[in-house]
Amino acid sequence: MEHTTGGHVTRRALLGTAVSGLLVSGCSSMSSGPAAPKPVDPQVVLLRSLIAAKEQMIELYQRGTLSENVPASALAPFQERHAAHLAAFRKLLPADAAATPSAAGTPSPAPTSAVSVKKLRDAERKAAAGRPAQMAQASPALSQLLASVGACEAVHVMALGGLRG
Repeated sequence: MEHTTGGHVTRRALLGTAVSGLLVSGCSSMSSGPAAPKPVDPQVVLLRSLIAAKEQMIELYQRGTLSENVPASALAPFQERHAAHLAAFRKLLPADAAATPSAAGTPSPAPTSAVSVKKLRDAERKAAAGRPAQMAQASPALSQLLASVGACEAVHVMALGGLRG
């Protein structure tokens, strides 16, 4: 079957090529499957982890108020500052990401066990020490917030040193 006459392409050959091209492209798009999910923004992942960590820190302070050696009034200012940090982190979380649960996923310890001041100091020290690495992957606005939060946590370590418990 000859599709060309004297070096010219016939309509039949052109139509056949177009139809086969449509069939091939149609088959390849049909076999690609469902659309890939939108990748999660690294800032959202970081904010979720910061939120989960602050929630755990607040819980530690709530458990610290159960300690017989430390009055709740002594730990309340620390807990309030952590609640302010948590609110600031949540404010930076995009509205469409706020509905997704935090990435913590780890079960919380039993709320009935008391926490010592030493454990609170250690938690504050660990949190403050991790801020520089988090700042390296954060946006400028979040980096500034993390620097302030880390400084506050470092002061908490020193202030908790004056408490007995």
